[in-house]
Amino acid sequence: MRRKTVFTGIVLTLAVCFAGCGAQEGQEQESAGQGQEMTEEELEEERDRIREIYDVDNQSEIREELDAEKGQKAYTSDDMLVEYDPFGTNTQSLYVYFQTETPVSVSCTVHVEDESIPDYTQQLTEDSSYQLEHECQVIGLVPDMENEITFTLTETDGQTEEKTITYDMGSLRGKEEVQLETEEGDSGEELEEGLYVVLGNDSDELDFMYYYDNNGILRGEVPIIGYRSHRILFSDDGMYFSISETKLARMDELGQVTAVYDLGQYELHHDYVFDDDGNILILATDTEQDSVEDVVVRLNVTDGTVDEVLDLGDLFGAYKETCVENSDGDLDWMHINTIQWMGDGQVLFSSRETSSIIKIKDLYSAPAVEYMISDPAVWADTEWADLVLEKSGDFASQGGQYSITYVKDESLPEGQYYLYMFNNNIGVSETRPDFDWSVIDGIQSEAVDGTTSYYYKYLVDETSGSYELVESFELPYSGYVSSVQEIGDNVMADSGMQGIWGEYDSEDDLIRSFTMEKESFIYRVYKYEL
Repeated sequence: MRRKTVFTGIVLTLAVCFAGCGAQEGQEQESAGQGQEMTEEELEEERDRIREIYDVDNQSEIREELDAEKGQKAYTSDDMLVEYDPFGTNTQSLYVYFQTETPVSVSCTVHVEDESIPDYTQQLTEDSSYQLEHECQVIGLVPDMENEITFTLTETDGQTEEKTITYDMGSLRGKEEVQLETEEGDSGEELEEGLYVVLGNDSDELDFMYYYDNNGILRGEVPIIGYRSHRILFSDDGMYFSISETKLARMDELGQVTAVYDLGQYELHHDYVFDDDGNILILATDTEQDSVEDVVVRLNVTDGTVDEVLDLGDLFGAYKETCVENSDGDLDWMHINTIQWMGDGQVLFSSRETSSIIKIKDLYSAPAVEYMISDPAVWADTEWADLVLEKSGDFASQGGQYSITYVKDESLPEGQYYLYMFNNNIGVSETRPDFDWSVIDGIQSEAVDGTTSYYYKYLVDETSGSYELVESFELPYSGYVSSVQEIGDNVMADSGMQGIWGEYDSEDDLIRSFTMEKESFIYRVYKYEL
């Protein structure tokens, strides 16, 4: 049995409204950045507003106001409490609260009249559980349009009831595209579920995380203070992401920022990962030393303390001494761009400058280099030459790789694992200008004008000290940045310098690609179920 009720929800505006705002007030309060150039003064004012978002005291006050409003009356499915983006953390979202007389699970669908924009459906009740009280964040609203949001309430016996509200959303805060250019590939397979999260569309103006759906429609605009978010980490208490060069934030499922962590003298660079104890290991630059992008710090998310756990200069001191400053005047001699936690104090690093993947053991007690995956020529005639694993098979070594991912597979024998990456296929090292990268067959020497990058997947055998290439296919070229992600049966790849990402099936055929306008590059794109 299916029942349908249509009404216009109550929309409240709390004392603090940070975003471009929608609905009744929002139509008049468009973002200063949408559709026009901002002056430097306007930009700084907007950045100040975003800094206020990442003030935990402000967030707590908003939470208290919401809780107080919830107690003013009995909100039902016919009379919901609806608040536009109260925490300011997603300009395409609503906070919704109501109660039901019987336990139900809740999903919703966002619809607009524009036929070029497909409906967007999301499950609001975790794991389809059945509850009497419902408090959730609806994302995916389409800017500058009337959005019809239909909630489907499903009872334990399968009966459903629909409740619909309408909401006029204002403009975006930024200038990003609402609809991306898409291209269908030759594959007939389906895209995996989830949202593509753009992590670093580097801009001279405001910075955001963006969420795009499988149709290339923008479903989330998350303002950050600056720099970029490099990935999202998920835990029981929320999701963690970087919001500037020196800060990370924790956000709960309603969009409330519940913690902000300051790294002090350390500037975050490129990546972070949980360890076994729930601490976050962060690639960083120590601003008080003479080199960059070569240390690892540990953030305790319980008390916010930060301590340095590794300086790669301590392990590769003799090599570091041979390197020179780059064109920016920085001694960026390793340029670590990815960290992967293997458990038990073991980590993998991706070093762009040396085109090497480095395993470190005993990170917290007595860190040491256990082995490296690299073309042997890179480390020839050095004290680390014997630590390079043996290549099994005839294939070109990776060059300037990004976004390496460690995959432990229980079906493999002890001592083996998979490792996949975006093989940028570039041989450039400003800090080691005399090295001849042509020792790697087919490697490119220009960041922009190269021809082909690759998805690479290795089978690493620590027991035999060897590795082999078990899967590879061509990707649009990107000399720097970029990412790959195995998701379900597909591979998702972002060619960052071109601003193109696509999803590929198990036969390596393109299912669909997306192109985003960019100022410099799209740093990473990962797909998450948000």
